[in-house]
Amino acid sequence: MPVYFLNKNSLYVIPLMLASLLAISIASADHTGFDEKLLTKIGLKYGGGTELRVRKWQRLIHDSSGLNDEQKLERVNDFFNGARFVNDVTQWQQEDYWATPLEFLAEDAGDCEDFSIAKYFTLKEMGLDIGKLRITYVKALSLNQAHMVLAYYPSPSAIPVILDNINKRIKPASERSDLLPIFSFNADDLWLARSRNEQLKAGKSTQLKNWLTLNKRMERELL
Repeated sequence: MPVYFLNKNSLYVIPLMLASLLAISIASADHTGFDEKLLTKIGLKYGGGTELRVRKWQRLIHDSSGLNDEQKLERVNDFFNGARFVNDVTQWQQEDYWATPLEFLAEDAGDCEDFSIAKYFTLKEMGLDIGKLRITYVKALSLNQAHMVLAYYPSPSAIPVILDNINKRIKPASERSDLLPIFSFNADDLWLARSRNEQLKAGKSTQLKNWLTLNKRMERELL
């Protein structure tokens, strides 16, 4: 994943800059909604191993009603962090491809974006307020490369905790000095990181361009 550098003037050109930096869009499909017929279809298309993983994923979602947010975060983080890391060029023969959760489960592998997207939508399905969730682009300083994580904010002004596929323990952002935030978003809004502790709302996630392609693919998966 390429590294993106922003300066203090970026706020004024954020729509144009983001459109040129990445072809992304955050999917807005209402639910995963995999019924028995669809699960069988998935097994025929992707194989029995994928069908078993998807069934386990659906049970994870459906059995979460009695859990608090922290328990949901732990279970989802552990579930997806069992997959392998594979970069987009190797897996999809593309520089920057955002897999749907189903595609991620079918491969049982993906890159940092795929881990974060799958966790985001699973937690959304579990009933977490998406206002507390932000998919976050960071620079992984120890690796000197761009990276993506999922941040959970217990309250708007709270220090978020980080769900990551590199450091697999959920930790407060204040304990992740190896990550430098760049910008973040969820299904509604977009934020530009002015510092580690200050996030400035910079528009809507609909300004981003690879949230629409992903959304359309997720909708087609329900057919």
